[in-house]
Amino acid sequence: MARLEFVWRLIATGLAMAVFGICGFLFSVIVFPLAWLWPHRASRQRAVTAVIHGFFRALVAVLQFVGVMKLEVEGGDVLRTRHPAIVVANHPTWLDVMVLLSLTPHACCVVKSAHWRNPCFYGIVRAAEYVSNVDPVEFVEAGSRQLEAGYTMIIFPEGTRSPAPNRLHAFSRGFAHMAIKAGAPILPVLMDCDPPVFTKQMRWYNVPSRAFCMRVSVLEPVGVEQISAHESSPALAARSVTSAIEAHITQHLFDHGFFKTGN
Repeated sequence: MARLEFVWRLIATGLAMAVFGICGFLFSVIVFPLAWLWPHRASRQRAVTAVIHGFFRALVAVLQFVGVMKLEVEGGDVLRTRHPAIVVANHPTWLDVMVLLSLTPHACCVVKSAHWRNPCFYGIVRAAEYVSNVDPVEFVEAGSRQLEAGYTMIIFPEGTRSPAPNRLHAFSRGFAHMAIKAGAPILPVLMDCDPPVFTKQMRWYNVPSRAFCMRVSVLEPVGVEQISAHESSPALAARSVTSAIEAHITQHLFDHGFFKTGN
């Protein structure tokens, strides 16, 4: 029985990956190019982000229904509000983006430069007006515009998936510059996947012996004013905010049991 369950999860995971890739490609080459015919830019973006949110909600629901994954969310109601904020999360697995987008109806993502050329993503990221991380100055400006328009920015300041269990890459400072410029609160989010899947070291077919559980914990918002108030320049202020948020998230990863003491 255990063997059959493993084979089923492997097949279901492969099918989900195939559906994700095919739908992403079709969205990019057919659906989202048509969105550019929509005359009103703001409503076009709202419609595209709603489609993306709905697609990922459906995909997460299907993965839970077929027994591939479980999802536990603490404090997720904050993600569903229309109050703009900067979500800053750790990044243990490739699935983090999918899960956060499924939980956040009005979201804008920061996208790596490689995805702007990827045939499965290029149409989506352009139609949704996601933010590229190529140019640091434009990154801050574009993110601030999205916050002003009412979107929640989703940022993984590690820049890539975490290097190993109980470890984070050093946080980049772009989110801190954005928060200072826009005056937006930072919403720290803890991510965990047990047992691990889709990590930096694992392939999609490295299916665990049981359904994996994605855990999401949304912490209280953090204002940047008190952290940066005593700094003499924006650069020093951003450095202070980055260090404070990185330490804050790391400590809570241990406090919530996502990181294990002694490992």
